[in-house]
Amino acid sequence: VHLVESGGGLVQAGGSLRLSCTASATTFKHTVGWYRQAPGKQRELVSRITYGGSTTYADSVKGRFTISRDNARNTMYLRMNTLKPEDTAVYYCKAESTSSRGYAEVWGQGTLVTVSS
Repeated sequence: VHLVESGGGLVQAGGSLRLSCTASATTFKHTVGWYRQAPGKQRELVSRITYGGSTTYADSVKGRFTISRDNARNTMYLRMNTLKPEDTAVYYCKAESTSSRGYAEVWGQGTLVTVSS
């Protein structure tokens, strides 16, 4: 599985962006998480979605961010509204799966989101 993120950029505070994460795989039923890492900080989970559509969010983004997926296109999205300067970070998607061979995860290359005040 190979993941490619897109959609990052520069936006003013209060603005919106939509990130995309596309998986190159014949069959893609992985749980996918969006993570972010700000300069000097640890990578943190922003949101997560299962193949069936169950979602979780970090408290800091609840009510502002929405995660979704289009299973027919192997693409996951993170809609980010009411962006704040503290949302500035490199955003990564991660696909995870558990099989008879154990746990596996794959990361995308990241996309930079910069929110100006």
